[in-house]
Amino acid sequence: MFGTHFSLKAGIRVLGLASFMAVAGCSATYQNHGYVPPDEDLMQVAPGVDTRSTVDDVIGAPSASGVLSGGDYYYVRSRVKHYGMFRPEVIERQVLAISFDQQDVVANIERFDLSDGNVVPLSRRVTDSTVQGQGFLQQMLGNIGNINPADFF
Repeated sequence: MFGTHFSLKAGIRVLGLASFMAVAGCSATYQNHGYVPPDEDLMQVAPGVDTRSTVDDVIGAPSASGVLSGGDYYYVRSRVKHYGMFRPEVIERQVLAISFDQQDVVANIERFDLSDGNVVPLSRRVTDSTVQGQGFLQQMLGNIGNINPADFF
């Protein structure tokens, strides 16, 4: 009788441990990637006043994208959910875009977020539009005919 009671108790413990491990194995894990400066740091950067070097000093230069050709700055932060065998899902993404004019003065500061698969502006501080008087189709079709085959060689 003692042996039967002990094996039943051990079996319940093993079953409980296996159930716990199965549930824990299916729990979601989250990974954070990238960096977006907080609003407190962004308040120190004024469009139309501060320059590229000021932005570098106050909030730092972003990673390689956007910086390589002396272009605009893009700070990107993502939060990805991994759940078992399913495809990872991006549940949060923030993009901070700082654009500069020809004199390397801050022209625009925009913050975007991931909402239903669309990029939606959350806040925008603008001193000058980067696209002046051009509609969407004019921007898309504006370079058709500006291709020079000699540039490929």
